[in-house]
Amino acid sequence: MDGSYSPGRSAQLLAWSTALYLVLPILIILPVSLTDQRFLSLPQESLSLRHFATVLGSPEWLHSIWQSFIIAVASTILSVVVGTLCAIGCWRISSRATELIRALMLLPLIIPSIVYAIGLYRYFGPLDLLDRFLGVVIAHGVTGVPYVVITVSTALAAFDPRLEQAARGMGASLSQTLRWVILPRIAPGIFSGGIFAFIHSWDELVMVLFIASRDVFTLPRRIWDGINENVDPAIAAVAMILILFTLLLLLLDQFMRRRRET
Repeated sequence: MDGSYSPGRSAQLLAWSTALYLVLPILIILPVSLTDQRFLSLPQESLSLRHFATVLGSPEWLHSIWQSFIIAVASTILSVVVGTLCAIGCWRISSRATELIRALMLLPLIIPSIVYAIGLYRYFGPLDLLDRFLGVVIAHGVTGVPYVVITVSTALAAFDPRLEQAARGMGASLSQTLRWVILPRIAPGIFSGGIFAFIHSWDELVMVLFIASRDVFTLPRRIWDGINENVDPAIAAVAMILILFTLLLLLLDQFMRRRRET
């Protein structure tokens, strides 16, 4: 009947309202990045791309973008290797101890970033990893492992163990079974975990503030310093580039998921 209460429609309205509330601050960045003013504001007379030109023509901004990209790639490789092996090991053993291991692997997501960053600062000092490329890669790689563990564990939950048994029964070694049977089946989960680990490293700021200074100057760190020293509209342009790149990665992940389902 018309005018009757619909729980499904109310839930959908609530979901769209929540999504709009979360996305609206991000959408405002687009017109601000296209402002024709010399300070952070909405466009007054016309849209302008000069702040994007400033970013793409600045050696400092380009160096930070490139450095963030290299760190994100290196830390993603570390996260994927460690997270995948951990998830497969817990899946094969499948005991109460493995459930504890999974819980421990999720600690970097549960513990506040600033607490983890303080611990890294005290731990990396004696190891001479402060303000080092390797130190930032290790920090981002470790905190990216939980994303890979979650997605790979989900993929393994849908894996038919009889395929592994059949491969072993036909004489395949453990490494051959892992390489030819298990990994191809869980590849979409590994890929999704790698994307989220990359995004995490690409956007991470708190740990970099604690364990890096001059030699390692990532893009989020340069944005942070730019906000503190000079509120330049170029910061909005960089933020827009970050958003577009992140959306591109998420769309790629959705494409891979749909391709796997079909």
